[in-house]
Amino acid sequence: MTAAAEALGEVQPGVYDIDESLYHQDPVPGGSLSSTGARTLVSQCPAKFRHSQDHPEPYRAAFDFGTAAHKLILGEGPELVLVDEPRWNTNAIKARVAKIRAAGNIPLKRPALERVHDMATALSRNAEAADLLAPGSGVAEQSLFWKAGNVWCRARLDWLRPDGFVDYKSCRSAHPDAIQKAVQDHGYHIQDSWYRRGAIALDVIHPQAPSHFIFQEKEPPFVVTVARLDLWRDIAYQACERALFLYETSRANDYWPAYTAETVFIPPPAWLERQFA
Repeated sequence: MTAAAEALGEVQPGVYDIDESLYHQDPVPGGSLSSTGARTLVSQCPAKFRHSQDHPEPYRAAFDFGTAAHKLILGEGPELVLVDEPRWNTNAIKARVAKIRAAGNIPLKRPALERVHDMATALSRNAEAADLLAPGSGVAEQSLFWKAGNVWCRARLDWLRPDGFVDYKSCRSAHPDAIQKAVQDHGYHIQDSWYRRGAIALDVIHPQAPSHFIFQEKEPPFVVTVARLDLWRDIAYQACERALFLYETSRANDYWPAYTAETVFIPPPAWLERQFA
């Protein structure tokens, strides 16, 4: 049993209010499949998925800003600590920053801290987004664990409401065209479908309940767009089914294949063929 499993106790299907670090350690003995893992299996290959499990992505300071925005928008998460120095390049400041992170909190320079506060203010002025995340309308950072056949699955919802759920994302552009590209590039439709599967399986939302994404730009004026991915659901359902199949068969055989085991004949793109036809 993993340390995470020991900390949580025997895992049963359900909704858990647990720390984010415990969730990411995966407290399910033998492992479980998350939305991120499902997207890796579908968009890349089992070999890449296995590598990501064995070699977790190292910490990057760039993660701090997104986590800080989540903290102020959702009201849950690590504390934000101001380190009011223009440069973090001395040993003393580096040690202070490391100590803050070791305590599970987020160090931020003053401009970054002011920016996330401005983002929270801008979001509160968007009537639809503010209503979806209104205090008391839901619960933040809920971890779901359920079984799909023989596969344990998990998900962590930003905001779980009785009538659906909401996911918040900071982004470069909240233009609908940019959101469409982001959904395709990052597999947000698969994430949406994965979360819905878990919430429906655990009977915490109605199968017809809506789910919303709130996209907010990280630069002034911090534009907000509320989006739904209903039109992606058929595609997302098939992608999730494929992810479950790849995970279960790869794990059963302890064989995590790459893109292909055979020589591939790569055709030219259609537009190039037309150009020289």
